[in-house]
Amino acid sequence: MKGKSQFVCQQCGATYAKWVGQCSNCQEWNTLVEQVIEVADGKKSALSKGQVSGKKLDFVKISTITPSDAKARLLTEFKDLNTVLGGGILMGSVTLLAGQPGIGKSTLLMQICAEVAKIHNVLYVSGEESAGQVKLRALRLGAESERLSFAGSTSANDIAKTIETGEFDLVIVDSIQTLVMNEISSAPGTVSQVTNSGNLIIRAAKKTDTAVVIVGHVTKEGTLAGPKVLEHLVDVVLNFEGDRYGGFKTVRAVKNRFGSTNEVAIFEMVASGLKEVENPSAALLAERTNTDGSIILATLEGNRPILVEIQALATKTNFGYPKRTASGFDLNRLNLLIAVLERRTKLKLSDKDIFINVVGGLKLSDSAADLAVCMAIASAVAGRKLGEEYVVFGEVGLGGEIRSAFRADQRIAEAKKLGFKHAIAPATIHDKFVTPVKDLRDTLIRYVK
Repeated sequence: MKGKSQFVCQQCGATYAKWVGQCSNCQEWNTLVEQVIEVADGKKSALSKGQVSGKKLDFVKISTITPSDAKARLLTEFKDLNTVLGGGILMGSVTLLAGQPGIGKSTLLMQICAEVAKIHNVLYVSGEESAGQVKLRALRLGAESERLSFAGSTSANDIAKTIETGEFDLVIVDSIQTLVMNEISSAPGTVSQVTNSGNLIIRAAKKTDTAVVIVGHVTKEGTLAGPKVLEHLVDVVLNFEGDRYGGFKTVRAVKNRFGSTNEVAIFEMVASGLKEVENPSAALLAERTNTDGSIILATLEGNRPILVEIQALATKTNFGYPKRTASGFDLNRLNLLIAVLERRTKLKLSDKDIFINVVGGLKLSDSAADLAVCMAIASAVAGRKLGEEYVVFGEVGLGGEIRSAFRADQRIAEAKKLGFKHAIAPATIHDKFVTPVKDLRDTLIRYVK
């Protein structure tokens, strides 16, 4: 055998024969790392000889295969999390859980272990923490069980071999970025290590029908660290989002081979661990005071309707360029809505700093939040309030028109349940509860008083 090296991009996995400053595939700078590969001496590949290696595949009639959903599922103590997973953790599935450091990934997984270990054998493998640290968390969360075991290891080979024994129904791996394969010389967390370690564990899980949950780190931009191919390999990708210091935390599936990606589980952190929020709308509005710049939005988190407060603050800018800041709302969308307000309603916003906040730490991706944000800004600038009996939802077009919203009936039902009297919403919705509006300027004139 003779040694040979190549350079692999740590962002996209592209390979190069020599080092270059910028990866031509993903355009990232200084991401190439040298890795040693081995090639056989004096041997031509089967492809160069015009031959095809391998053997005939073993195949079965698809009519004889037992569907995956017919297999048993491991249920957690969280009803909404089971729904996000498509009914629980499917045996033989591999789930990737990603989230910011300190947000509560290990806490959530230990609570899942505590519930599953009541009737199943569970193994918690950590490459980041000692046995004593994991024991302290288990004591705090009440996760002590004879069926729950712990192993400290960073060897993907050893973990895969343990999974192949079939002794455990659920295996937690914390985290994929700490694992290394014996056959690869690069450092932990590199593209080759993450890809090959993930492949090894996934094959072992499928071979023995063992459910595996893998923890993944995220970058400072909030995306999953490592190669994108890892997300393609696993069955389920869960994103754990929210403010690590307070507010609500959400778990949503961005990929799910066994269920919908429209569901969401909402948690809050208490002394005893993570707790599911049964009525998030009531909790979000409990401390609300009706002031200028405050609007109640009827939005959707997955398939769940939620009422959330949108707060806006407008102050005179002290510099030539006004500042726009958004917490929980897309900044580019905010700038677009401010441009629509200036052009279509004649509000003067070029000399004002504007701040938008979504109360409760939620991050909105709902286009129907446009109208509530516009009304909150107009209310803050004019120093006027919207009546307490109103909730708001609707998309705003570039012409200032109010467009229809997705699943309006669920939004209306949630508003009625919490005692609101009217909804300022698009005119395309035919309901006595709705006060129909068509134009942004008319809406502000009529209701922001």
